Amino acid sequence: MASAAPNIPEFSVSELAHSVRRTLEDRFGLVRVRGELSGFKVYGSGHAYFDLKDADAVLAGVMWKGNYQRLGFRGEDGLEVIATGKLSTYGKSSRYQLIVERMEVAGVGALLKQIEERRRRLEAEGLFDRAAKPPRPFLPAHIGVVTSPQGAVIRDILHRLHDRFPRRVTLWPVPVQGDGAAARIAAAIRGFNAMPQGQRPDLLIVARGGGSIEDLMAFNEEAVVRAAAASAIPLISAVGHETDTTLIDYASALRAPTPTAAAELAVPVRADLLETLADLGLRAQRAERRARLLRAERLGALAARLPRPAAIAGMARQRLDDAGERLPRALKGRVRLLRTRFEAVGGRLSVRLLTQEAARERARLESPRVTPNPALLRARLAAARAALASGFRLAESLSPQAVLARGFTMVRLPDGSLARNAAVAAGAAELRILFADGDVAARPLSGPDAGPAVKPRPATPRASGGTPGDSQGDLF
Repeated sequence: MASAAPNIPEFSVSELAHSVRRTLEDRFGLVRVRGELSGFKVYGSGHAYFDLKDADAVLAGVMWKGNYQRLGFRGEDGLEVIATGKLSTYGKSSRYQLIVERMEVAGVGALLKQIEERRRRLEAEGLFDRAAKPPRPFLPAHIGVVTSPQGAVIRDILHRLHDRFPRRVTLWPVPVQGDGAAARIAAAIRGFNAMPQGQRPDLLIVARGGGSIEDLMAFNEEAVVRAAAASAIPLISAVGHETDTTLIDYASALRAPTPTAAAELAVPVRADLLETLADLGLRAQRAERRARLLRAERLGALAARLPRPAAIAGMARQRLDDAGERLPRALKGRVRLLRTRFEAVGGRLSVRLLTQEAARERARLESPRVTPNPALLRARLAAARAALASGFRLAESLSPQAVLARGFTMVRLPDGSLARNAAVAAGAAELRILFADGDVAARPLSGPDAGPAVKPRPATPRASGGTPGDSQGDLF
């Protein structure tokens, strides 16, 4: 065995590793490998490292920065893919690996499964609650658009806005697919929200044209969905065609089937608004005219049912005339009635009768047959004194002497009777004028011996309602 050893080629470790790598690369060249991603990680250098595995084996893989940036989706653990590349070795760890040049999802079903799992997780966090979204303005003055500056999408949006209702539009240019597109889109949404008040748009449109599910993956990324859900500006998503659905559609305030439809949802048609306003103005004018005519008709009907002013005034005038006719008679009757009552009361309250009643009571109290009760006597005596004082006051107030004391005079004829009017006094030869402190003889200036008679001056009616022609002496 020792003699056979020199015939075996001798390699260094590096030479053997290089030889194995050349053999693998020459033998296999480009290969396509289907497997599930595991341990997917992107380093700061931009290179992606991962494992491809199935039920029985594991294959290390690496994707250089340039190829990874052209990848249309983000690699995640558990995603089944088909990787195309060259088989090689990494000598420092004595293992072989696949240098991946291209990678695609292994069928739409796997990618949709990944999107659905992400949708459920984000929905559980409440990011898709439409009730929490800000309301969309009816007519925004400023619209922000997040899309690619090239292509037909931005042109369609601007053209449609110009046709319906021209508004101010601010474009934030972003890539809409490929590596880094999701981060740029999310940054654009946050950038619009970070603008100061007055420069910030009233509405956002995030748009992209149609494409495969891989082309639209940037709008399914978690960063984009979270930025759309956190937007304080109402956001309309318009990604792909009507049949395409991405996760940003769930997080937006409103979903449009196409970018053109997003422009139609953003603003109303100006011509339609003008027509509506004109129609509402005409309807308001007609309604006001009808209401005015109806009120005039009702006012006329009410006026027709009202009595004529002349008739109302005539009836009131007639009642006034009737009352004026009856008033003098009523006053005279009232005075006569009051005079009768006054004379009846005055007759009962004479001083002589009160003096006689007091004497009878005094004699009854002094009678020995009566046993006086001091308290009762004092009470009755006080009551009698009060009644007597009241009677004296009333008698004094009704006495002609009290009237004379107030400045009045009384004129008597020679036979002692009262001169009740000027005509009677003028016909007498001599008169006696009584004052409170005495009387004076007088002679009238007119009479049988004094020339023509003086026309009597009519008596001024008193406020107490005396009858015309009655003199002052009638009160006594």
